Amino acid sequence: MNLDDLTRTGGEWLKGSGPESDIVMCSRIRLARNLATYPFINRASRGERADIEREFRTALTDANLDLSYIDVNSLPKLDRQFLVERQLISREHDNAEGPRGVAIGPEENVSVLINEEDHLRIQVMQSGLSLPDVWERINRLDDQIEEQLTYAFSPQLGYLTACPTNVGTGIRVGVMLHLPALVHTKQIDKVFRALHKINLAVRGLYGEGTQAFGDFYQISNQQTLGKSETELIKNLSDVVPQIISYERQARKAMIEERRQVLHDRVSRAYGVLKTAHTISSEETMLLLSDVRMGINLGLIDDLEIPTVNELFIHTQPAHLQKLQGRPLEVDDRNIARASYLRSRLANGKHTD
Repeated sequence: MNLDDLTRTGGEWLKGSGPESDIVMCSRIRLARNLATYPFINRASRGERADIEREFRTALTDANLDLSYIDVNSLPKLDRQFLVERQLISREHDNAEGPRGVAIGPEENVSVLINEEDHLRIQVMQSGLSLPDVWERINRLDDQIEEQLTYAFSPQLGYLTACPTNVGTGIRVGVMLHLPALVHTKQIDKVFRALHKINLAVRGLYGEGTQAFGDFYQISNQQTLGKSETELIKNLSDVVPQIISYERQARKAMIEERRQVLHDRVSRAYGVLKTAHTISSEETMLLLSDVRMGINLGLIDDLEIPTVNELFIHTQPAHLQKLQGRPLEVDDRNIARASYLRSRLANGKHTD
């Protein structure tokens, strides 16, 4: 897989084609697995990590999976950050050392991380609210890999993982939500408090410990022990529609009570993105968030959601530098970002 080719494409999860995709950017399920014959990563030697990577690479090949393998350890920092922005590896995988890799599906909705926190992290993403479909796909993929290898498994505890909160099913079920109206109406904290009470975690765009850029939030289960995969998926599947309903109500109230103010905000955001000559990543995310909401509310009719979804990713620092073909300092990135936005949005004619 040539990473430069990815700068000209967008993953399936950015297409905005799944159920409730105006609010749910994507559904994601991750499985943590370890080999029975090796210590956990935090206790494994460099030689053992190399053996683990070799065994998994062989297993992925023998399973005849349509995946392209990338040796993460050999990548420069910029390329690793590019994969983080693409949601294909984690920040931990980027910052780790020693033998490690990732196998990526052709539509970027499958990634298999080797030697992250666990020996194996299998991830499947799909546009919109589609957790049952994602579970069916990742469960099948997990079975195909397990046919080649022996996982660390306890009849009493289930799958054994490096972090105790993942023991059992080893599953993390999550959705990425775009919630600008709840943020603007200052209802978001109330929603988060309710989620914490039912043991659901709220994280930013890039997972644990990250901020919610562009009003995007990842909501997922916190523990896996004692519950089945079906129960955890159902729990989140029952809760997410309520959050979607709250966001829709907030959007409806904004459009009914403050239509002109909202329309002005959205139009200004769109105008800045189309004309700015220097713009930061943070400002871009906030403005794109307003534009995305404006499209879904019918305030912008010459721009499509997939384009905006891609711009959230393609305007990130590593993507810009890959597009430019060279490292850029912050000020130069801000100029390059504005130029890229003007180019991508040049054909749009915003009509009131």
